[in-house]
Amino acid sequence: TAPGPRSYTTLRDEAVKLFNSLQQLESERDPVPLMQGVLQTCLDLPPLVDEIYCQLVKQTTEPPAPGGQGDLHYWQLLTCMSCTFLPSPPVLRFLRFHLDRTENRLPASEMAKYACFIREALRKTKGRECVPSLEEILVLMQRQEMICTVHCPGAPACSVAISSHTTAEEVAQELVSRLGLSQSPNLFALYEQSRRREQPVGSATLLADVLTRFE
Repeated sequence: TAPGPRSYTTLRDEAVKLFNSLQQLESERDPVPLMQGVLQTCLDLPPLVDEIYCQLVKQTTEPPAPGGQGDLHYWQLLTCMSCTFLPSPPVLRFLRFHLDRTENRLPASEMAKYACFIREALRKTKGRECVPSLEEILVLMQRQEMICTVHCPGAPACSVAISSHTTAEEVAQELVSRLGLSQSPNLFALYEQSRRREQPVGSATLLADVLTRFE
């Protein structure tokens, strides 16, 4: 099941716990669950979003082993953060300066590639209903897109590449074009179906959030 509401203590205590999680992230062999836990805490406690952004900028500034496993784990979490939350304007300016500095100092490096990806993501991110699924985190760590399978009545299932920012309306429009229905007077929408119910997906809904709910 997708991460749900948790019991939290004070913001100060939770900030300390998140800091400890970031320290653990550096040596974690499977960082995905830990990353998702950090993201879930930030979703539940929005005042901590800026704190985590600042901590990640600090951790990726002149690390002891640039490009090492620990450094890349921090960049990967920063990538997931950028596709989930927008920081406050002052922190956003600070973050963009950090991204520019990284690309200038370490051109063509993995860190510079993450910095470029993050900058583009921040231009599109508007906020999420759910934190990224485990699958989404894995593809974000590789700076790739997810493949979403959509079942179409009277036609074969279609595979669609989506990002963290792709809406249901964008996917519906792509499928209408693929199936040659652009001139049809009918309206088209995506539906999500589970064992208990079937319901339309709102046009502005992010497909990544729908996938997280299924997870």
